[in-house]
Amino acid sequence: MKHNIKVIISLLMLATGYGNRLLAQDVQSYSLEQLKEAALKNNHVLAIKEWQIKEKQAKIEEDAIKKYIVPTLSSNYQYNFNLGELTIPAGTIGELPLSPTNVVLLPDIDKNFEVGEHHNYNAGLTVYQPITQLAKIRTGLEIDRTDVTLAEKEKFKISLQIKQAIEQLYYGILIAQKQKEEAAAKLALAQSKLTDVENALLAGKTITVDKAGLQASIADQEQTILKLNIQMQDYMGDLLNATGLTVDSLKLEAITPDIQPINALDEYRSAAASSNTDLQIANLNKSKSLLGIKAARQSSLPDVGLIAGYTYQFGNPILPANNPIVGASLKWNLQDVFSNKKVLKQRQFQLKQAEENIINTQQQVNNNIEKAYRKVNQSRELIAVAQRVAAYRKEEMKLQEDKQAAGLNVRTDLLNTRSLLAKAEADMYAAQLSYLVSVSDLRLLIGQ
Repeated sequence: MKHNIKVIISLLMLATGYGNRLLAQDVQSYSLEQLKEAALKNNHVLAIKEWQIKEKQAKIEEDAIKKYIVPTLSSNYQYNFNLGELTIPAGTIGELPLSPTNVVLLPDIDKNFEVGEHHNYNAGLTVYQPITQLAKIRTGLEIDRTDVTLAEKEKFKISLQIKQAIEQLYYGILIAQKQKEEAAAKLALAQSKLTDVENALLAGKTITVDKAGLQASIADQEQTILKLNIQMQDYMGDLLNATGLTVDSLKLEAITPDIQPINALDEYRSAAASSNTDLQIANLNKSKSLLGIKAARQSSLPDVGLIAGYTYQFGNPILPANNPIVGASLKWNLQDVFSNKKVLKQRQFQLKQAEENIINTQQQVNNNIEKAYRKVNQSRELIAVAQRVAAYRKEEMKLQEDKQAAGLNVRTDLLNTRSLLAKAEADMYAAQLSYLVSVSDLRLLIGQ
């Protein structure tokens, strides 16, 4: 369980920014569900994923605009310093015979005419409606929607991982608390034995070696308690960072595990096939690859569309001042026909990768389900054994307490039984929480 906590908590440590928070001077009690809600609310990775979803949704709206008419406004003004000239040479039009000796040329001399104006201005509006590209645009929108769904699944997966990490930290702290109770009971026993040995030394009934051994046992239990305190502090610090709660420490509500019967293994496999987030993401990547192949094929089509417009110009007397237009447009980059074949091949290779990834993910999910299912059953068996041990230790403790009341035993007998009972209860609690962790793993694998 420690390994799982370290792996998953790294995500939480990177995802929250509460290392420099101001801590309130209080200790508050929180349930497991409250801590989960706080972690989901304050997790930055989850917030980033939410913004990614919004970004991809905005991309859908952007690409949807491309299927509508494209209006283009244009205008231009220029000042011409030099104007062109139109020259009509003399006699170009013909000759006018006024008399046999008097012929007048038309025109009689070369005529020069300036063409245009110094001020030249034009403005226009053109609209374009794509036709053949509409299919490719629709495919692009399908790809965008797939990206949104992928981001949503990834966000859901992260939320499940966060919840599981909180559960493991929570259970880890509770187990450490029980183990600390066990160590404290053993320490009390060793101290009581040491007191008995010191009294025996004074009476000359024992040797110093026995005292040294008990002192070593006391030091060992003190060391165990110190290690457990450090472990609990680390877990508590991670839990505070993960949840973003501004308190010195958390008082965790004890859990009484409810051991429920589990379904058959095949039922979990069947549920995972439709609801496991990793499988859903793998299938979405395959769908995206298929859409990419479809888009690559559509890219080879020529770009055909309808155009219409109106232009106004001033300064060029040759062209009309007002000119409405309507027509069709054809653009076809023949190089794309060849390059798209290579793109299509790349997309087909991506599809093969996606298909292999689905198979690999399915195998991993099935293996992990079998492993988690095994752990659940193993934990149930351990719980049954640990409960019997704890029950026997409780009976033994009752007998020792009765003997103590009747003066038939010494204090060390009672403390020894109490330490054994504490160990049995710690083992039982650890087995119960291990069962909850295994059930949590199983539920995570089926997307719950």
